[in-house]
Amino acid sequence: MNTKNLVVLSLLAGIGVVLHTVMPAFLTIKPDMMLAMMFLGIILIPEIKSVMLLSIVTGGLSALTTGFPGGQLPNIIDKPITALVFFGLFLALKHYRNSIISVAVLTAIGTLVSGSVFLGSAYYIVGLPSSFTALFAAGVLPAIALNTIIMVILYPVALSVVKRTKTSSIVISK
Repeated sequence: MNTKNLVVLSLLAGIGVVLHTVMPAFLTIKPDMMLAMMFLGIILIPEIKSVMLLSIVTGGLSALTTGFPGGQLPNIIDKPITALVFFGLFLALKHYRNSIISVAVLTAIGTLVSGSVFLGSAYYIVGLPSSFTALFAAGVLPAIALNTIIMVILYPVALSVVKRTKTSSIVISK
């Protein structure tokens, strides 16, 4: 892992924490916009060390900025699980990874996994302030839509920036 990759990952985490902080909460749960930045980092730098580092940092930053009562530990639990699932699916789609459609579908699936793991772990650790279904509908479904839209917009931009940067060490999967 080199310094350029660490800088890219830290910038994505920083952008993600700003998005996560300013996003309003619905029924005590806010759509997790930090996931889109984590997914973009995984796509741009598909190395297991980078994926694990990014997921741990993202989980910690999400825990610091959560508005969910007792949501710190569920955030720390859900990010590494989600990152590994997303990374595994990304690697499985080796022929279609650079397709905007596959990136959008992977983002939707990853957000679904994250929301389910978050709410499930919150249910068992601290309890839920409302029903699982209500929180899923109020927080996870909007997050799926928002993250997918954000990724459809940001992925081509990030890809063109990476391709134009001649000194870039970021891995573009083929």
